[in-house]
Amino acid sequence: MDQEAVVMEIIVNAGEARSLCFEALAKAKKQELEQARELLQQAKDCLNRAHLTQTQLIEADQGEGKVKMTLVMVHAQDHLMTTILAHELTNEMVSMYENMSK
Repeated sequence: MDQEAVVMEIIVNAGEARSLCFEALAKAKKQELEQARELLQQAKDCLNRAHLTQTQLIEADQGEGKVKMTLVMVHAQDHLMTTILAHELTNEMVSMYENMSK
């Protein structure tokens, strides 16, 4: 496993998901709610890919410190976790826009 490539996979997918979340929020503000939901699903797909990659790292480590911890890995983990939170909050905000439009 090329650790640098694996870590970049997490960063790229988390970054794409975060961008899609904020794009979804912008659509929701314009009452383009169907497009907002589609973007949130795309973001979820990116998060799933990032999480799968993270799981592969965890499995490779086996809780024994086999995977070298680097600053860029910490950054990737941080990026993934904050993006998961952004996705959850954006989902709630889009739901609020949907309720307000009814």
